Amino acid sequence: GQKFHCDNCQANVTDGVRISCNECAEFDLCTTCFSRGIELGSHKNDHSYRVVTRHRFPIFTEDWSADEELLLIDGLRQFGMGNWKDAAENVGTKTKEECEQHYLDVFVGSDSWPLPAMDREFENKVARPTNDKRSRSATPGKVKVLSSQPSNHEIVGYMPGRLEFEFEHENEADQVVKDMVITEDDTAEELDLKQIVLRIYNGKLDRRLYRKSFIFDRDLLEYRKNQAAEKRRPKDERDLLNKVKVFARMQTREDFDQFSMGMLNEHALRQRIKQLQEWRRNGITTLEDGAQYEVERSQRLSRRATTQRDSVHLLERLQKIVASRTIRDSASEAAAQKQNSRKPASIVDIESADGIELLSGPEKDLCSRLRLFPRPYLAAKEVLLAEYARVGCLKRRQACELVKIDSTKARWIYDFFVETGWIKPPVREDGDAAAVSIDGPMPVYLAALDTREQPVVKSEF
Repeated sequence: GQKFHCDNCQANVTDGVRISCNECAEFDLCTTCFSRGIELGSHKNDHSYRVVTRHRFPIFTEDWSADEELLLIDGLRQFGMGNWKDAAENVGTKTKEECEQHYLDVFVGSDSWPLPAMDREFENKVARPTNDKRSRSATPGKVKVLSSQPSNHEIVGYMPGRLEFEFEHENEADQVVKDMVITEDDTAEELDLKQIVLRIYNGKLDRRLYRKSFIFDRDLLEYRKNQAAEKRRPKDERDLLNKVKVFARMQTREDFDQFSMGMLNEHALRQRIKQLQEWRRNGITTLEDGAQYEVERSQRLSRRATTQRDSVHLLERLQKIVASRTIRDSASEAAAQKQNSRKPASIVDIESADGIELLSGPEKDLCSRLRLFPRPYLAAKEVLLAEYARVGCLKRRQACELVKIDSTKARWIYDFFVETGWIKPPVREDGDAAAVSIDGPMPVYLAALDTREQPVVKSEF
């Protein structure tokens, strides 16, 4: 019948309780490994799971349990209707005659065919075994040989019936010689060339055979068994064995096993010597005192780990409190800065800037107050005067749209041109010109300017 084994310790859990993972395909653990929180491969101990137990109660007849009914149906679905031999091997506790007769009586002979009678009740909570069940269970039946396919082995790609792999070493080597033909018409050069190709091909086959023999000789196909044995070792021993695996190709199996055991013994001796030296430095002279020291040392390490964990939690809480207070203080400072008046900007010294010689005195003063260098000012001046000469009049809004600078600065430049007479404002309908005064409202950073009180910033241009 179908058997279930723990994927970690390989214990048989067919007749007991097993833990089946809902997220990993065909992954089962015994209760001992599950309680230890075993993580194996892609399986993690936080995966969802279900507890699977044997269903020994009868549902259709007194001598067939629920598990046996399920195994019978699964066997017929897998091996085909009428293949009672394979179906009986899948059940494991019944003969092929019993399986056939049970199916005919329960399913075919049912009044509600193809469904069996679902309203039967039994006093026994456990299915009654047949008379010859003990003799059958004592005599192991033949194990059905699976077809030689890559999916029928724990090593993906290995075909046990043929002792081959789906992808061999240098798998494309056969492509070179598969179409080679040696005929009587071949010249001596062609024969030599083909012989060279065949020697190269035979060398590849020898290397392939060596690698396969290495795998078979070292039992590397027993992946789960080797993995379980490796996981039972401490971490330092696993690391040491992984480092010495590179010497396996240079030695026979017996020599490598002896070499590995020697390395492990040396590692254990070094650890023991290191431990004894530590005891001597601490004044320990007897083995009993050393054992007591190790017990107290492990207790200290445990308390230290607990203290560090508590310290980390406390530090995280303090960091959260400090972060919240910092955010609150920053918000208060920002609100206070908004309430205070803005600091006045300093006047820029443009005496050394490029193009200063093209400006008049009033223009220099204007550029200093507006913090505007001569070149951008001259470009704005050229655009405004050219537009005024073309149209004959110019509004303040038009000046702000033409000049690609700050609108406040553009308005002040426009008012300056009007005051100097370079531009005339548009005439109203009553014949009076629009009154423009440079003494109008100034922005904050201009109103606070005072060349006698503010510091002068040297220009680098």
